[in-house]
Amino acid sequence: MTGTTEPAVSRAGLQLDAEGLIPAVVQEVDTGEVLMVAWMNAEALAETLRTRRTHFWSRSRQTLWRKGDTSGHRQHVAAVYADCDRDTLLVLVRQEGVACHTGSRTCFFATVDGLAPEPAGGLGDGGKSQSDPRPVERAEPPRPGPSEGRDWAEATGILDRLGRLIEARKVAPPAGSYVARLLAGGDARITKKIGEEAAEVIVAAVGETPERLVAEVADLWFHTLVLLGGHGLSPRQVLAELARRHRVAAPTAAVEPDAPDPGAASAP
Repeated sequence: MTGTTEPAVSRAGLQLDAEGLIPAVVQEVDTGEVLMVAWMNAEALAETLRTRRTHFWSRSRQTLWRKGDTSGHRQHVAAVYADCDRDTLLVLVRQEGVACHTGSRTCFFATVDGLAPEPAGGLGDGGKSQSDPRPVERAEPPRPGPSEGRDWAEATGILDRLGRLIEARKVAPPAGSYVARLLAGGDARITKKIGEEAAEVIVAAVGETPERLVAEVADLWFHTLVLLGGHGLSPRQVLAELARRHRVAAPTAAVEPDAPDPGAASAP
């Protein structure tokens, strides 16, 4: 450890392991996504703080490396925190592209607790049948009730669950998966399906039941999630953009997203 790298470690009172390393959890600052975990030594931390780009220590190659130099998927550092025991770092970044070498947005997409539904026709493939790509009909949509707050939290969490599952399908496509077939067809196939679903939303809105409209909007959302996943983007990034646009004029005023810039539509 050199004199130029010692201060960052000593000032923060960090506890390095016997090899002079400390684990660093990397999180997207705008969305809260946990992107990856890697190791830093004193030099990697010092370079990370100095350049505001993440640097890590490769235990296998025994060398310093900077994220994005090979892949182009750079991480721009917003802040670095130490945990209460000073033996783990949290690095908040703005990620360019994807974080995982597999092409997934995050390295954490493989479920090991057995809770993610995987059977055909279930959430694992967006409510699609393995043999029939059309949406599964739902006789009755969920109704709000006393547990509405809990239901809302679960509903927002479903976007993350779907996003992670789409990433998993992209990295390791299983046979017969509807999502895998969409991703294999690329933007042309996915956007064609989005166009079809958008038309069905319009039809439902002008001539069908509220329940049917909800079902068609769910189909449209699902296919846009697949499009995002195909581009290495997550649902949280869209939510973060909506939050960025969201402005509160006054405590009693109506709250609406900012109106689009009239000139933006004509920009090249």
